[in-house]
Amino acid sequence: MKKWAFVSDFDGTISKKDFYHLVLEKYFHEGAALYTKWKAGEMKDIDFLTTVFSSIHQDETQIIEDIHSLEIDEHVTAFIRKVQAQGGDFYILSAGTDYYIHHILQKHGITDVKVYSNEGYYQDNNVHMNIDPDHPHYSERYGIDKSKVVAELKEEYVTIYFAGDSEPDSHPAEVADVTFAMGALQSILEERGTPFIKVNDFHDIDRYLTEADALK
Repeated sequence: MKKWAFVSDFDGTISKKDFYHLVLEKYFHEGAALYTKWKAGEMKDIDFLTTVFSSIHQDETQIIEDIHSLEIDEHVTAFIRKVQAQGGDFYILSAGTDYYIHHILQKHGITDVKVYSNEGYYQDNNVHMNIDPDHPHYSERYGIDKSKVVAELKEEYVTIYFAGDSEPDSHPAEVADVTFAMGALQSILEERGTPFIKVNDFHDIDRYLTEADALK
């Protein structure tokens, strides 16, 4: 088995803003009611995102420009390279879509990172997702079951570190060996009694792993 890997959520963890928030603010103001319905548990995550991502109505050049405007954690690029240089593998695990993730990775020169996410593509002035119910990682609610991905990776690595910030991340947090929780994920894991390390950003994660001698 390989020694260790770091698995990170993307929206709100690596990026400072969720891509769907950008779309709601810029192109889909009427989606506010939909957002409320989704947060109340009256709508599946994948249905909410499918509706939002298909409400952009812009050419691809504009969509990519919007994607590139998303800020990412100031330390994450250096952290990824540090993990890779010291024998770890870095994965991104997102219940959004790989369409915008790959564009951001390319912009910031982040390489050799495998992305597990819902397959996305541009068509007819919008972003669409290809959800396959027969895929081994399929989730009816999220499109991708993050806990299944982490469980699968645990068969390859001795230790899996995981970082996330919201409800979909609570499920892989139960499977990972060590979870770094940001934002709303902290209170969710507290309520569930799931162990976690409270952090604000990748500087905090780097500091913790350095003090634990997992990184040098």
